[in-house]
Amino acid sequence: MSEIEFGLDTFGGVTKDEQGRPLPHAQVIRDLVEDGVVADQLGLDFFGVGEHHRPDFAVSSPEMVLSAVAGRTDRIRLGSAVTVLSSDDPVRVFERFATLDAVSNGRAEIVAGRGSFIESFPLFGYDLSDYEVLFEEKLQLLSALLTEEPVTWSGSTRAGLRDQRVYPVTENGIRAWVGVGGSPESVVRTARYGFGLFLAIIGGSADRFAPYIDLFERAQDEFGVPRAPVAVHSPGLVAETDEEAREVTYDGWLEFRRQLGRERGWPDPVPGDFEREIHQGALYLGSPETVARKIVRTLGTLKVDRFDLKYDQPVPHAAQRRSIELYGERVVPLVKDMLA
Repeated sequence: MSEIEFGLDTFGGVTKDEQGRPLPHAQVIRDLVEDGVVADQLGLDFFGVGEHHRPDFAVSSPEMVLSAVAGRTDRIRLGSAVTVLSSDDPVRVFERFATLDAVSNGRAEIVAGRGSFIESFPLFGYDLSDYEVLFEEKLQLLSALLTEEPVTWSGSTRAGLRDQRVYPVTENGIRAWVGVGGSPESVVRTARYGFGLFLAIIGGSADRFAPYIDLFERAQDEFGVPRAPVAVHSPGLVAETDEEAREVTYDGWLEFRRQLGRERGWPDPVPGDFEREIHQGALYLGSPETVARKIVRTLGTLKVDRFDLKYDQPVPHAAQRRSIELYGERVVPLVKDMLA
């Protein structure tokens, strides 16, 4: 790609009404579809929707939501962020995205990953002790299916295939990525199977991911595969001023961090963590000028083809929508001017 692309990602986190009550999942999904329509109108390049299977996230079937967005948009590319491949079937993943590609006139993308939560494993009958082999085998099979040639494959996690075609056939293939959180082994695996590298930078400085991009390039050359694109995904929120962005975001950020801590055995955030993530970490939060400058710093450090802002911070949906508008109308033009 000759120019850097700019996208938006959402996990479909449940937002709250003015009284602080969680909105119904159905309303969250309808709001999310409208977000995708607005993103297309603003000229953004990509809209990604994540997959979860828990009460605080509304989307368990990204392809269905993306199909609704596809029917009301013209140009924006549409993909998952991520599809939890370990607990899915690669054949069905390909079929669903090939169908999305058809209804969107060739705009579908797959971002395959392990996911940031594990609820899908018991839900679909998978053993967490098979965590590594499930992802390895299923990624290998998905890579073969994406060639859209007859596939012969065998493994331990599903029935084998012998000279099998999978349908529908796409018109121009599907761009596919692997979502990686920072493991060198995952970077090398992504290169081996010919996927794009989709870096989830959700905490700490972006600088520390530069070696992973270098490793990705070296691994592709060693495997003799074509260079694939690299994307970065990080959380953030844009408001009219830095102060407004902090005020609207902090309480929800703190509540969610504490919740994750309880689930995963992490310590509670300490005073200063929020500000450190804004100034030195992966939280792109503030006025359009502040967020644009931070994105430019990241793009000056990392050789990437696309930057995605994960906009669904735990704030009211009106603040999310305004963030989308400011990102498309002011942040992205500012970044392009600065880079030029």
